[in-house]
Amino acid sequence: MQKFDEFRSAVELPSDYLDEDTKLSVKFKNKNRFMALPGSEKTIRGISAVTLLLEDEASRVLDVLYKSVRPMLAVSHGRHILMSTPFGKRGHFWEIWDKRRRGVASNGKWQWFLVSADDCPRITKEFLEDEKEEHGEQWYLQEYFNAFVDEETQIFTRSSIMQAMDNDIAVIEI
Repeated sequence: MQKFDEFRSAVELPSDYLDEDTKLSVKFKNKNRFMALPGSEKTIRGISAVTLLLEDEASRVLDVLYKSVRPMLAVSHGRHILMSTPFGKRGHFWEIWDKRRRGVASNGKWQWFLVSADDCPRITKEFLEDEKEEHGEQWYLQEYFNAFVDEETQIFTRSSIMQAMDNDIAVIEI
């Protein structure tokens, strides 16, 4: 709700545009509602006919929560927007993005937009150089250039693991 409140304060709105304003939701005169929902699969259930679902920091949202919110869109056929920087090659955010990378059809279900530090004129090259030096290349690429990187502590890369599961590899008999 904090970001929503910041947005509201930046936009000129009539003084009577709200019917209700609470800590976690606002209801507009036109009966539309904006809600900040809890990040728990157990407490989020029961909401339906959602027309727009924004999943902020989607790479860090547990898959069980992602799967719990999907039914909210069943009746309304609402939009589900995932916004995030990567957080490794895991979870629903990675899987959806990876399908695009591999050219797997999404039947128009998803659109992808990539915005990196190069696209933001407010971020200086000096700042980026300092970040890369301080945090290392993997973290830097993930946070500023949307790279899905393997964990630094991984023994095997995700690519190696996936290749090992390839059913087309010929079995070598000894």
